[in-house]
Amino acid sequence: MLTIISYAKVMVSPFALAAERLPRWFVGGVAAFAVAAIPLAAVMAQPASSSFTIAATGQGFSSLQAAVDAVGDGDAAILIAPGIHEQCAIQRSGRIEYRAQEPGRTVLNGTICEGKAALVLRGKAARVTGLTFTNMRVPEKNGAGIRLENGTLDVSQSWFRDSEQGILTVNGKQSRITIDKSTFTRLGTCEGRGGCAHSIYIGDYGELVVTRSRFEEGRGGHYVKSRASRNTISDNSFDDTGGRGTNYMIDLPSGGAGSITGNWFVQGKDKENWSTLIAVGAEGAKYSSDGLVIEGNDARLAPGITRQPVFVADWTGDRLAIGRNALGPNLKPFETR
Repeated sequence: MLTIISYAKVMVSPFALAAERLPRWFVGGVAAFAVAAIPLAAVMAQPASSSFTIAATGQGFSSLQAAVDAVGDGDAAILIAPGIHEQCAIQRSGRIEYRAQEPGRTVLNGTICEGKAALVLRGKAARVTGLTFTNMRVPEKNGAGIRLENGTLDVSQSWFRDSEQGILTVNGKQSRITIDKSTFTRLGTCEGRGGCAHSIYIGDYGELVVTRSRFEEGRGGHYVKSRASRNTISDNSFDDTGGRGTNYMIDLPSGGAGSITGNWFVQGKDKENWSTLIAVGAEGAKYSSDGLVIEGNDARLAPGITRQPVFVADWTGDRLAIGRNALGPNLKPFETR
């Protein structure tokens, strides 16, 4: 199994939004890390020969793919030096952690493998810690920082920005994805021939857990779209005030159990679909949503918006467990569709 690591603190810039509008946990922790705007030109690159190092052996490589291939079917952490790395990699086996030596200053920029993503993961397990993914684009308009095709995935303290998609998975797997203390900025598009790309798009992959993360300034599609049978989405911030042409905050198109709790939502003005913030079963209820807990959330509209969206829209007819949520003016609590 992969080793859990202690992470260094990172100095960050202030929030764009006034701190008093944010939940106390949010002001003190998570998203401040990822919102820090570190200009790419200011990041100092390391010598290529030492950019990618296998932690256990100290063996260095000039390419990320070479380091991944050296791990093979083993278990290892690959340390990635601070700098702008225009590289990508395909993990075909093994258990690998991709660990930034300096979180927030280690960038995978604009290079795509197999026309899919910067990291194409089809091994037994992967962990991504402290990396920044930027400028991921492909002709199909679904270029991602991470494309998950097999195994478990754990992401923490990472930043996905200015790309067509943050994280994308395949269908047909029964495994677990966790995302914690990460930020998703200026992602998504509905310009592709195959439909929309999203900040996070999880296929029929088993279980998704998203905690203490920030979603902001979407550029199309949904912020979180998941076809997993179970979803836990807790203590996150969804700030759509700077969004353009966005849709739902959370879309569970196949239904599913789990919980949506303790999140903070603000719907912005520039929407392609503003009718609801959370959608359950809009594309057919493959999984039961009985007992899906939706409570303890804070949701409101950005200043000056007079339309009347629904907080939760349900297409399943299942027995959702909707508790108390703090809703701002013009937000209706629930609607069956």
